[in-house]
Amino acid sequence: MQTNKLNYLSHIQVFRDLTPSELADMDRKLTMSTCQAGRIFYMPEDSGEVLFLLKKGRVQLYRIAPNGKKLIVATLGAGTIFGEMSLVGQGMHNTFAEAIDECVLCVMSRSDVERLMREKPEVAFRFVEAMGSRLTQLESQLEDIAFKSIPARLSSLLLELADTPDKGGRISGYTHQDFSEMLGTYRETVTQTLNDFKAEGLVEIGRKKVVLRDAERLQTMAEA
Repeated sequence: MQTNKLNYLSHIQVFRDLTPSELADMDRKLTMSTCQAGRIFYMPEDSGEVLFLLKKGRVQLYRIAPNGKKLIVATLGAGTIFGEMSLVGQGMHNTFAEAIDECVLCVMSRSDVERLMREKPEVAFRFVEAMGSRLTQLESQLEDIAFKSIPARLSSLLLELADTPDKGGRISGYTHQDFSEMLGTYRETVTQTLNDFKAEGLVEIGRKKVVLRDAERLQTMAEA
């Protein structure tokens, strides 16, 4: 287990400048846990500051509107940092965190982060770098919502989620409702748009499955 945790830590971007001995020191101070798919491990009412380092699996961050509608804020992959910690500009206000797959998470307290940033300035720089990248992504998402059509946004999402072309361009495990929550629109709108894509020969649609048949045209639509 210890070897696995050291391996996980060494592949997290913000720790890439640390030596093996420094990683071993972190290993003794951090908690690593496994979350089963479907488990909600962070909720809005949770108190205290905590930073999650996602090594394996995918996590979905979402909010619930007063009318009960679910809005997916982000879908995070391995190597991502998230949580509630003002020290590194991370916030989870009114946000749920749910494991999409089985996930491996390292958990850091505020005292862990403070000590690490004080002792290792290069790690503090990597935190700033990671937060800057997250802000850029958020700005891009807001720009897409403001200026792009649903077909353009759906094309972009499908391309982002799909396997590489040499693996078949396949998207598995997502419903039309999932797509609508990621885009902040209605399921009926997504279903109609996917049917239009199918009619144009851009995709094939199955149960919880979409296969891209013309990624080049989808890319053109995404950039429109």
